Amino acid sequence: MHSFTPKILTTMREGYNPGLFKADAIAGLTVAIVALPLSMALAIASGASPDKGLITAVIAGFLISFFGGSRVQVGGPTGAFVVVVFNVIAQHGYDGLLVATLMAGLILIAAGAFKIGRLIKFIPHPVVTGFTAGIAVIIASSQVKDFLGLSLENVPSEFLPKWQAYFGAISTVHVATLLVGLGAFSLIIALRRFAPRLPGFLIALILAAAVVALLKLPVDTIGTRFPDMPTTMPMPSLPALSWARIVELLPSAFTIAFLAGIEALLSAVVADGMTGTRHRSNQELIGQGIANLGSVAFGGLPATGAIARTATNIKAGAKTPVAGMMHALFILAFILFGSDLMAYVPMAALAAILFVVAWGMCEIDRFIALLRMPNSDRAVLLLTFGLTVLVDLTVAIGVGVTLASLLFMARMSETVLFDNGNAPDHDDELDGDDLGQRDDLPKGVEVFRISGPVFFGVAGELLDAMRKIGRTPKVIILRMRLVPMLDASGVTMIEEFIEQASVSGAKIILSGVQSQPKKMLARIGLSDDKAGIFFEADYAAALKHAKELTKITVH
Repeated sequence: MHSFTPKILTTMREGYNPGLFKADAIAGLTVAIVALPLSMALAIASGASPDKGLITAVIAGFLISFFGGSRVQVGGPTGAFVVVVFNVIAQHGYDGLLVATLMAGLILIAAGAFKIGRLIKFIPHPVVTGFTAGIAVIIASSQVKDFLGLSLENVPSEFLPKWQAYFGAISTVHVATLLVGLGAFSLIIALRRFAPRLPGFLIALILAAAVVALLKLPVDTIGTRFPDMPTTMPMPSLPALSWARIVELLPSAFTIAFLAGIEALLSAVVADGMTGTRHRSNQELIGQGIANLGSVAFGGLPATGAIARTATNIKAGAKTPVAGMMHALFILAFILFGSDLMAYVPMAALAAILFVVAWGMCEIDRFIALLRMPNSDRAVLLLTFGLTVLVDLTVAIGVGVTLASLLFMARMSETVLFDNGNAPDHDDELDGDDLGQRDDLPKGVEVFRISGPVFFGVAGELLDAMRKIGRTPKVIILRMRLVPMLDASGVTMIEEFIEQASVSGAKIILSGVQSQPKKMLARIGLSDDKAGIFFEADYAAALKHAKELTKITVH
């Protein structure tokens, strides 16, 4: 049960004191200052009102830290969800998003309970980088209207039509809005360059709001865009469920769960590297699932661990999950006592924040580095990126993972060797067996050496090799010491090979079979107990046994 214990319990058992609380409280306040404007901006970019982002930061942020498997993980709404959330809201309404997030939370809990957390690390980097960069491009594209103040009633959701609409309305650029956006953007960049410890997002937001209010500039603000936005925490409730609704939203739920799981575990790995600790991946998934259920209960957005906020938390001196919980409580205090100030925040300033977030998400250095990789990795990267931007995030992930898996299996199949030639067996020589593949091979005996994992991608090659030898010999030796793994297709291939040989009266000797392949073969009844099949510890013993069998056959 250790792997399913929330880190908060572990840290409390180690001893919690006022000194640790002070460090966690300072870190929590620091992260809250960063998360406050970011949560609002991400909610608006997702097609929701800014209060939804703050509610998510409070509820999900608290629960992720309380139930999660990382000491310093900080969660809330993130850029990875913007595209999928926007599409779900556009197609199914906000209630549909709540249903999808509810199912995603249950999927994450189930994934953690069944110990799937360790499997997410096998998602190829070109796929992760490709869809993350694609999301960044979509987020940045969605903010052009607010940054330039364009007069557009309806902005198309598709990427290319969206930019066609932008260029068609370029003559309607609002100068005051553009200047506010450029000022906020420039200030954020300058603070990051010359004063990186200061909360650039919050400072830019406050100054932009002050300038707009004092100069009475006619620019769009949160107050004008969302005049009826609530300024208190809502009462908990659950969305209406029906079987048809569940089936309809299941693909979106899996996408949300997939994104939440990947980003949370990537963030936890980054945190481990910065702190020298080790997270519990399966408990982290369970914590993420519980947090998303809690967010749904209060009408919030999907949430996951956020790499940038987690890194800020660590740099600010966080010691335990209490820091993430404090960050949520500080944002709650703002909602209860300062949410009226949100009305003065210019939309152009929020767009500037999201431009900076999108640039950070695209990880341009890693993207360029992957473009220098082999053609297969480059193809996966560009295809995932292109499908994310031009088609759909769910399609991009599915196609990217499938293509990467197929390419990996193709590369693995190239490493598998079926040999009955005269090549020297260097691996055997290392073990003191200097017999060549066909040295001293008696008449009527054939030998095949298999090297590498035998899986469905290469399962037919041994049968092809047997057909090429023509007449079936009296004894066949299968050298399998260099086969570390057999899957079901590999076992079937071995069984079919033996059956074909047995029909012609040939005896089969398997030499040097490792434990995993031996167990797999035993499951289909291939053992020493079966007539005509023999197992030997090494090739020398197999060759000796083959000579004895040929003598018996001759007599």
